[in-house]
Order: sequence, then structure tokens, then C-alpha cells
Amino acid sequence: MSIGINFDSDWDNLTEAALKKKPQKMELRPWGYFNILLEECNYAVKRLVVYPGQRLSLQRHRWRDEHWYIAEGAAKVTRDSNCFMLYMGDDLNIAKGSWHRVENKHQMNLVIIEVQTGDCFEEDIERKEDDYGRVH
Repeated sequence: MSIGINFDSDWDNLTEAALKKKPQKMELRPWGYFNILLEECNYAVKRLVVYPGQRLSLQRHRWRDEHWYIAEGAAKVTRDSNCFMLYMGDDLNIAKGSWHRVENKHQMNLVIIEVQTGDCFEEDIERKEDDYGRVH
């Protein structure tokens, strides 16, 4: 059964139409930026871009879980007491209450697709360590 879409030739048009339909909200951070791709009451999808040599704070969330998918680059990840590398195509679950951090030690941007589930508001961050003085 065909739905009338040729994904090989129509993909760029579909993507462009979706972006025009709902503008992406961009949030600048000292480590890079993120775009909110989709935001609903109990889940959100973000695209995080971490600049070379930068890292996010060591943080945890009380009300949301996160799932990271590495879309471009390589990530040094800390989750609780474990440190490991993730590469393009790898993914990771981060349960609420888990201390976590991602770092870009490479020369190209790191791009992560993040899916949040639960109460997905930006203020749900408790920082333990931060390179930019944002511990609270």
C-alpha cells in the first residue's frame, strides 16, 4: 500500500515544510545551544549542540528521564560514577535522579538528540559542578 510520498525525492520538502509549520526555539548556553524540536505536556525533544572543548554541568533531574542519541561527533559521558565514550549512532538512557554530564573533547560540534519524558521544564536541573558558575 502506497501513501503517495517518495521519501527519496520528497524528504527535503517534507522537512522544510515541518520546520516552517512550527519554528524551532533556540536556547543559547555557554557550552553551545539547543533547539526545542517538539514540546508537549509530558515529553520534549531537543537537539543539543556542544561546541568543541565544552561540557555541560554535572547535573541531575528530579522529575524527568532523558534519552540521548548521538547524531554527530563523539561524547565523553559521565553517568553517576561511570565515565565512557559514545559515538555517532550510540544512545543512552538517563534515569531521573542520576548525575550526568556530557563533554565534547573533539574538534567538531557534538550533536545530541535528547528525548525527555516526565515533567519536562528547564528549571528541573540541580547542578553539582559547573564550568560556568551556575551551581545552585
